[in-house]
Amino acid sequence: MKRKGASARRTGRRAARTARRPAARPVRPAALPPAVNHPQPEVSVIIPAMNEAATIAAVIAGARGVHPRCEVIVIVNGSADQTADIARSCGANVIVYEQPLGHDVGRSVGAAAAKGAVLLFTDGDLVIPAPQLRPFVTAVSGGADLALNDYSGPVRSRFPHPVVLSKHVLNLLLGRSELKGCSLTAVPHAISRRALDVLGSGLLSRPPLAHAQAVLEGLVVKAVHNVPVGRMNAVRRKRSGSDLLQEAILRDHLDAVAMVLERKGGRAGFGDGIRRREMVR
Repeated sequence: MKRKGASARRTGRRAARTARRPAARPVRPAALPPAVNHPQPEVSVIIPAMNEAATIAAVIAGARGVHPRCEVIVIVNGSADQTADIARSCGANVIVYEQPLGHDVGRSVGAAAAKGAVLLFTDGDLVIPAPQLRPFVTAVSGGADLALNDYSGPVRSRFPHPVVLSKHVLNLLLGRSELKGCSLTAVPHAISRRALDVLGSGLLSRPPLAHAQAVLEGLVVKAVHNVPVGRMNAVRRKRSGSDLLQEAILRDHLDAVAMVLERKGGRAGFGDGIRRREMVR
């Protein structure tokens, strides 16, 4: 039978040890990027948006984490929801147009307003965390003029998508077949201030032409990081069974090919290879 005195002494020692233990330090939450644009930004993040109230706050949060000196520019066009109000509450510079601007015109508007040495482009419906965006900024800061998404689209289909095929053909004619289907058509991507000066903000609304012009002018163009946007993009309803966006992108690629042929000649610099035309009657 245990003596009551011994039990009391053990209980007292346990209580004393517990009292001497230091209190657990409170865990500090991770520092969040400031919800305000830097007055002298190194990086300008340009985000066109139309009716993206459900995602715009998360998109801006990811954008703010790319650099300590960052500004976020949101071009809200043709929206009927609270996209603009939410973007303002997140500290972004919001440029509003009541009517839709047309595909990729927001890129030109945002680029014209940007102050940074690096311009990073993404979309208001693509929630991409900062670590997946930083490689594009790093590449431009390291000397690239165009830092492309290393994403060529679905290439294993028996019948390639016409836009995917067009991007591959354009790079082939430009002598940059190693880029495969990578181009300014896909976000995210970043460009340097030098590229903006050479291309002009207006040409950025027609990405295939801007891409072709950049290569023809000798700018440094690299595919730097893969973000699989094909799985992230929402499927949009087509009007009357036609895909107007696809048609616009294909027209831009045709115009880009015409630009290349005008600069490099009718065969874009390619020879006949082993073809013997003198044998044809």
